[in-house]
Amino acid sequence: MPLRPLISAALAALALAFGPLAVAEDAAAQSRIKDIAEFEGIRDNLLVGYGLVVGLDGTGDDLGSAIFTRESLIGMLQRLGVNARDEDLDTDNVAAVMVTANLPPFSRQGSRIDINVSALGDADSLVGGTLLVTPLMGADGEVYAVAQGSLAVAGFKVQGNAATVSRGVATSARIAGGAIVEREIGFELNQLTRVNVTLRNPDLTTAKRIADGINDRLNVPVARLVDPGTVEIQVPANYPGDTVALLTEIEQIPVRVDQIARVVIDESSGVIVMGSQVRISEVAIAQGNLTIRITESEQVSQPGPFAEAGQTEVTQNTNIEIEDDADRRLAMLEAGVTLQELVDGLNALGVGPRDMITILQAIKAAGALQAEIEVM
Repeated sequence: MPLRPLISAALAALALAFGPLAVAEDAAAQSRIKDIAEFEGIRDNLLVGYGLVVGLDGTGDDLGSAIFTRESLIGMLQRLGVNARDEDLDTDNVAAVMVTANLPPFSRQGSRIDINVSALGDADSLVGGTLLVTPLMGADGEVYAVAQGSLAVAGFKVQGNAATVSRGVATSARIAGGAIVEREIGFELNQLTRVNVTLRNPDLTTAKRIADGINDRLNVPVARLVDPGTVEIQVPANYPGDTVALLTEIEQIPVRVDQIARVVIDESSGVIVMGSQVRISEVAIAQGNLTIRITESEQVSQPGPFAEAGQTEVTQNTNIEIEDDADRRLAMLEAGVTLQELVDGLNALGVGPRDMITILQAIKAAGALQAEIEVM
């Protein structure tokens, strides 16, 4: 049998063996459009309100210093028919709080949303408190929800005469389903003739791939790239008045996400995060420090038991140690090394996170780091 057919058969067998694996790896590296972008109009709206929490066990605001709490309490009692203006209010079971919530898109009247409650005055804890009726307003000043309910506090604080024990934050709380939606935000998604897809991380290459993926799926050139963060979609003729169905199909399209070579450094905690596209040009690295440690100690010098002369004295003893990291070596990193090779090389030098930050900044200053450094 000729040799060429045997080679062709072997290559075909290898292609069959490794072909599915390559396809699986390529699919795993892709992300759905719904995971990397947002559609116009489908967004949360922020709500905020001011209210009172009652039922605290002596851990509320001091009405003498928290004037806003005192006035709010008097105003609430007056609305309920109780005249407390002339009375000497002295209670520490009430606290003024700020209530925040996110109004999900297309929330209907009567549905419930979660709320967060945070102390505004000098309250020590909100444990055991109940939030009274609190209107939640949007940026336009309109009331969109009303909150009320018992607080769920994860932290606590116990204080004695000589010690204090605390866990978490006792002045912040949460109420699951603590607000009822009273006003809907009018937005007819099905009436749109154009829809903008907004990337969470703007990138020209990724945006172009999204537009191409949409056009390939629909077999109609309806998507065009507007800028690195926006792809505009013209609703095709076969989706009249059914934009929701169109977006349902589009959001499942897989796209390979491109990213900028970036190194993010948090100097306060020593955390370093590097993207997979980070590359290093050929560079030599050496790391070492000179450490001088001086230790002082005292020793007692005294004559022998039967000595005729001499006296007891205290003498100083000084011990000096010098560490110059002589065992450290100069390491050479070849051009085009990957992120893993860079990390392995720095670890081989015994470099810790703090020194790694300095080395990366020095490599960038030398022009050998082909990435953007972002210091948090």
